[in-house]
Amino acid sequence: MNLHDEIRLMGDRALEASWKLATLTTRRKNDALRAMAVALDARRAPMRDANERDLAAGRAAGLSAAMLDRLELTDARIDGMIRGLREIAELPDPVGRCIGRRRRPNGLVIVKRRVPIGVVVIVYESRPNVTADAAALCIKAGNAVILRGGKEALNSNLAIAMALAEGGQAAGLPEHAVQIVGTTDREAVRELVRMDDRVDVVIPRGGESLIRAVVEQSRVPVIKHYKGVCHVYVDAGADLEMALRIVENAKCQRPAVCNAMETLLVHADAAPRFVPMLAEMCARRGVEVRADEAARALAPAFKPADEADWYAEYLDLILALRIVPDVRAAIAHINRYGSRHSDAIVTSDSAAARAFTREVDSAAVYVNASTRFTDGGEFGMGAEMGISTDKLHARGPMGLEELTTYKYIVQGDGQVRA
Repeated sequence: MNLHDEIRLMGDRALEASWKLATLTTRRKNDALRAMAVALDARRAPMRDANERDLAAGRAAGLSAAMLDRLELTDARIDGMIRGLREIAELPDPVGRCIGRRRRPNGLVIVKRRVPIGVVVIVYESRPNVTADAAALCIKAGNAVILRGGKEALNSNLAIAMALAEGGQAAGLPEHAVQIVGTTDREAVRELVRMDDRVDVVIPRGGESLIRAVVEQSRVPVIKHYKGVCHVYVDAGADLEMALRIVENAKCQRPAVCNAMETLLVHADAAPRFVPMLAEMCARRGVEVRADEAARALAPAFKPADEADWYAEYLDLILALRIVPDVRAAIAHINRYGSRHSDAIVTSDSAAARAFTREVDSAAVYVNASTRFTDGGEFGMGAEMGISTDKLHARGPMGLEELTTYKYIVQGDGQVRA
């Protein structure tokens, strides 16, 4: 069978599985998730063996230490996958939930009810634990899923997916509810994302180049974010000690994640006191600052910023800094240069906070808190598929609810339209 036919067969099987999944009770889905957790625990040895093959190939290919760390399946990470499956089983099921009801003058009762999306394709890189996390979220939301991981984790992903499928089917999950593409051929991705007659949505997880490649090839709707150019704006009259704590957390806690701050904006009235405080913190934490002329006048050790720095997602201990005259200038900067991900204001001025939250066009907007909270777990969703900077159909952290859509159920007693 050629690759085109093989991928289309996977789509056929996923579509059939999705119809069956949509009828499963919450209890059946939860039982399947718990059985998948048991299967993962029972198959630790083959998963570790498969992961060792991937790690050996990665070392031979010259993968960085950071990439090898993301790739490694330790016992603690296997424990995390197992725990994640069990936690998702405990989450409220969004499927079947009534989200609107109205009675029309003609007696029709119209109910808006949450239903599964159908068939979800997930294209991702590096971390094998995504295989378990993504599959579990899709199953709980009643969706069939086709997984396509990166070539560097192929053996690990296949071993995890095999355990998930075995455990799920033993507990009554439809066959082919969870499938994984077993080839590293890039053409497989192109075939997957062009099956608009079988696949309902594609979710890419990985670097900007992967996501753009998926979007450019896809005929299927894609939920995505390209990058996280997140901002913190320190307003006039802000509590500067609070501001410094927020800035340090947003930049330094995990600089290589999408919700880390990349650009700091400071009101001109706060800058004379705040910029020296910032300089001391950045020197202590090893943060390189690229600043405009006004900020460099206050901290000459900072490097000069250029236009490219305002667009940059450094994913590193590098920070762009700009002094702005007021909250309006901060909002304008964010809406021009930002990525619509996560942006924060630190202020004691309620009017400035209202303007910022109303006018900054981002998925998550914060007042007096770090951008690092943009995360499904931190938002109380229990788990997430990723972060979306789209406006349709999901925005921000994607949990179970964002893996559903809705339908209208209309109840009548013989009405016909005049």
